[in-house]
Amino acid sequence: MSVPDFQSMMLPLLETIADGKEYSNRQVADLLTDRFALTDNDLQQMLPSGARTIFTNRLAWAKAHLKKAGLLESPSRGTLLITAKGRDVVNQHPNKVNIRFLKQYPGYVWHRAKKAEHEAEEVDNESENTPEELLEASYQTLRDELAADLLEKVKSCSPLFFERLVVRLLVAMGYGGSLADAGQAIGRSGDEGIDGIIKEDKLGLDVVCIQAKRWNSNSVGREAVQAFAGSMEGYRARKGVFITTATFTKGAIEYVKQIERRIVLIDGEQLAELMIDHGIGAKTVQTYSLKAVDIDYFVDE
Repeated sequence: MSVPDFQSMMLPLLETIADGKEYSNRQVADLLTDRFALTDNDLQQMLPSGARTIFTNRLAWAKAHLKKAGLLESPSRGTLLITAKGRDVVNQHPNKVNIRFLKQYPGYVWHRAKKAEHEAEEVDNESENTPEELLEASYQTLRDELAADLLEKVKSCSPLFFERLVVRLLVAMGYGGSLADAGQAIGRSGDEGIDGIIKEDKLGLDVVCIQAKRWNSNSVGREAVQAFAGSMEGYRARKGVFITTATFTKGAIEYVKQIERRIVLIDGEQLAELMIDHGIGAKTVQTYSLKAVDIDYFVDE
C-alpha cells in the first residue's frame, strides 16, 4: 500500500506501542513499515523539495499531534512512550484517531487555539497532508505557473533575444567563461546546423556547440538533431546542447543515446525550469525561511 496520510497513522501508532514499553523512533518507524506493508519504493518517496521522505514527515506529524493531546510522550531524546491516556484510547477501540478526535482533550485544544482559526479548520479534513506537504505543493503549483508564463514569454521574443537569453543562461550555469566571451561565440557561425560555440569552462579546455531555436512546430525531430550532430564535426566538438522552446520526438531522444557525441536536449519545459533555477527572466519576490529546533544546541557537553 502507499504511505498513509499522517492522521491515518495516529491510531496504528498508538496500537503499535500500546504495551507501555519505551521505543526508539527507529523501532517505531520499522514497526509501522511492517504494519502498513510499505515497500522500499514507498519509503523512498520524497517531498518535492527532496529534504525528507514522505513517510518520515507524516510519521513525525502524527507523533507531534498525539503528544499535544497527551497520548504520547518522549521520556528521552529519540524515544517514544504511550501514556495512560493513550492506553485508554486504545482500549476504547475507536474506528479512527484524527484531529477531530483529539479535540476532546483540553491540552490539544489549547495548542490548536494558538494557531489561526482558518488553519485549524482546514486540517480537519481526513485526507489532509502535513503542513510541509501543503507548503511544498503550493510552491510547486506557483513554480509550474511561472514556468508556463516564462515559456510563453520566450516564445514571443525575437530570435536574437532568444539567443542572448540562451547565452546568459549557459553562463549562469557555469559555461562560456565571461559573458563577453560567450556573447562573441554565440551567433557567429554561418553553419546551418550550428548557432554558435561556447567554452565548456572558464579555461576553454573544451568547446560545446549550441543550437538555440524557437521552434514553430510542436516537436523537433531526429533529422534536425542529426544535422546538428553532423555540423559539430566542423569544430571537432564532442559535446553539444540543443535548446528549443518546443519538445523533442522520441526518435530524436533515442538518436542522441546511440551516437558517440554527447548531445544534451533541452526542451521548452526544461528551459523554463533552468531559467527559474538560475534567475534568468525570473526574480525572487518573497522568501520564506523554515526553521527547526537545533537539538544539538540543547545537549549538555
